[in-house]
Amino acid sequence: MNLKRRLMPKKPFQHKVHYEDQDAVQDITRNLTKLLPHARPIVIVCIGTDRSTGDSLGPLVGSKLACKPSPHYDVYGTLEEPVHAVNLEERMNEINERYENPFIIGIDACLGKLSSVGMVSLGDGPVKPGAAVKKQLPPVGDIHMTGIVNVSGFMEYFVLQNTRLNLVMKLADLISEGIYLSSLRVSFQNRTTERNYSADLAELQ
Repeated sequence: MNLKRRLMPKKPFQHKVHYEDQDAVQDITRNLTKLLPHARPIVIVCIGTDRSTGDSLGPLVGSKLACKPSPHYDVYGTLEEPVHAVNLEERMNEINERYENPFIIGIDACLGKLSSVGMVSLGDGPVKPGAAVKKQLPPVGDIHMTGIVNVSGFMEYFVLQNTRLNLVMKLADLISEGIYLSSLRVSFQNRTTERNYSADLAELQ
């Protein structure tokens, strides 16, 4: 028996894909499907503001998902009704009051290394909104999806303001499509499991 292996904590899941990768949508869909629960309400919290190009990733994702209504998730944070630094705490309180044990996906833009610009990061644990511009805001999510929209390290507010909208739109397309398709996959898996259970039950009767 390898005691060292048993005592080592499991590493948090972390996966990155570039929006230009040929199989980016399928990649995000497959990996997100593994993380989604089968018996908890899914709430997607898209953080950001339309007043800054780089920081508009979250609201863009929210608006794109709102155009694809699904019974499998609810969305907070759109271009029309953004979730940002001023109302984030209020919205999180609202979500926790409305849903019983919600599974929250936190979505936000972030800054990173030059070589990482254009990457979507998916992983365990919350997103930390405002970290790029040194704001202290509550972490959000059981899992997170972030899009690296520009380079960090210098004049972050200015960098976010001068991020190309084209890049932000491409990242928003990838994230929203991955979420929508993965929700359909989970729904299909649930229906298949229910049918198999019903068939097994019928055989026992």
